[in-house]
Amino acid sequence: MEHSPAITQALAEVGPRLKRLRTERGVTLSALAEATGVSKSTLSRLESGQRRPSLELLLPIAQAHQVPLDELVGAPEVGDPRVRLKPQHVHGSTVLPLTRQPGPLQAFKMVIPVSRSTPDPCTHEGYEWLYVLAGRLRLVLADHDLVLGAGEAAEFDTRLPHWFGSTGDGPVEVLSLFGRQGERMHVRAKPRSRSASSPDH
Repeated sequence: MEHSPAITQALAEVGPRLKRLRTERGVTLSALAEATGVSKSTLSRLESGQRRPSLELLLPIAQAHQVPLDELVGAPEVGDPRVRLKPQHVHGSTVLPLTRQPGPLQAFKMVIPVSRSTPDPCTHEGYEWLYVLAGRLRLVLADHDLVLGAGEAAEFDTRLPHWFGSTGDGPVEVLSLFGRQGERMHVRAKPRSRSASSPDH
């Protein structure tokens, strides 16, 4: 079957994209093979370009990495490009902006690789709220050194020395809400035990 130059180029880029995604998340070929049911040798050939990608192979890989299939194959953009959310790579982490409009509060989903495990605290203006979706997050905040599991959250003033990353056990998925000028979320419904002394806003 003859493919257009654009399709041929897209197919050629699948292998390097698969390898980059796997290594960024600190996942070995053996671990990915176990998670997907695809043999280690087949995965290796896919990444090197010796095996042509197919839906049968790519679907379980996309599911294992919890990314859309079009991110694996580099599907062309359709519709309004302004509403297509593109993942970015920041300090080794994959960051997906979730907020479509500019504003004081911005939301992000972050996938932090296992390799990001050495604390390097920094300070800057703002206020951040973190919610762990999967994995174990290490949070160093001033004199505190915490480990948060899935379903746990933390909020802090980013003018305090802070750092967060993997505990070294595996990658971490985190939801982040960040106010650049120190904006905080407005919680409308609070537990009675917390709101008894002050009315809700």
